[in-house]
Amino acid sequence: QVQLVESGGGLVQPGGSLRLSCAASGSIFSIFTMGWYRQAPGKQRELVATIPGTLSSGTSTNYADSVKGRFTISRENAKKTVSLQKNGLKPEDTAVYFCKAAPAYCGGRSYAASWGQGTQVTVSS
Repeated sequence: QVQLVESGGGLVQPGGSLRLSCAASGSIFSIFTMGWYRQAPGKQRELVATIPGTLSSGTSTNYADSVKGRFTISRENAKKTVSLQKNGLKPEDTAVYFCKAAPAYCGGRSYAASWGQGTQVTVSS
C-alpha cells in the first residue's frame, strides 16, 4: 500500500479556483491508477476524476459529468503527487475531497486500495 496525504483545501468563493494535491509515499507510485473522490454532507462518496497508472491498459483521464470542463486531474510520478485543479467552483462542489490509489498487482505482489484522510473544500460567498 501507499500512504496518501491531501492538501490544498479551503474556503473559496463561487467562480473561484483551488488546487488540491495528494502526496504519496512508497517507491512504486507510478503503477497506481489514482483518483479524486468527494463526499458532501449526507451524501455518498462519489468519483470526481481518475488518471491511469503505468499498469493500466488505458491512457485517458476520466471525469464525472458534473466537473467536466472545470476540473483537471494530473500527476507527476517523479514527485509522487497527483493534483486536481478546480476552476469555476460552484457551491455544490462543497465536500471533503479524498485521494485514492486503486488496487494494483505488480511483481507478484497485490496492493490494496489506499485512501487519504481527506481535505475540506467549501465554496461559499
